[in-house]
This record gives sequence, structure tokens and C-alpha cells, in this order.
Amino acid sequence: MNVYDTANRLAGEIKSSEEYLNYKMAKEALNLNKNLKEKMEEFEKLRYTVQLEMMQTGKNNEEKYKEMQEKYAELVENEEAKRYFEAETKFNILVADVNKIIGEAIRDVMQ
Repeated sequence: MNVYDTANRLAGEIKSSEEYLNYKMAKEALNLNKNLKEKMEEFEKLRYTVQLEMMQTGKNNEEKYKEMQEKYAELVENEEAKRYFEAETKFNILVADVNKIIGEAIRDVMQ
């Protein structure tokens, strides 16, 4: 079997997985709620900033990190946002697991 065929089959299986479909539905539901979508976008920008600073400096900006935690706590009080975060986490785990499997398979030539 051709590796490209296998990769395309994997892509199709991911798109039909429960994790992908739940994440897609949660994202679509979130997009229908303009106010919640704006709050989520603000949170995502802050989360990105905190992660970027952590990678660049090796430490957390405590003020921004606390602000991010507070925004997250506020968001998860909303059932729709909570469902979105749960679906996002499960999907990210799926993608990370697939990447780990592929990485382990080619580790010997990557070192």
C-alpha cells in the first residue's frame, strides 16, 4: 500500500472520528453565539500571548497567566464554552497521539 493512500485514509478516519465531529459541532455552535465567540477570541489571544512569552522567556508572566485563568473560569461557567473546551481537548489528544505514533515510527532516522 502506498504511504500517501494510507495518509489520505487516516485523514478521512480523523474527519469521521467522534473527537473531530464533536469539536466541529462545538465550534459551529460557538460561532452562532456572537457574544460568546468574541469572549472566546479574547481568551484565545491571551492564551497565545501567555504561551508565546513562556516559550521565549522560559517563565510565566504571572499577571497575564492569572488573567487567562480568570477568563477561562468565567468562560467554563457557560455550558456551550465548556463543551467547546472539552471537545477541543479530546481532539487535541487524538492529534497528539497520532503524531506520537508517527514520530516513534521514524525516530531512528530523525536522530
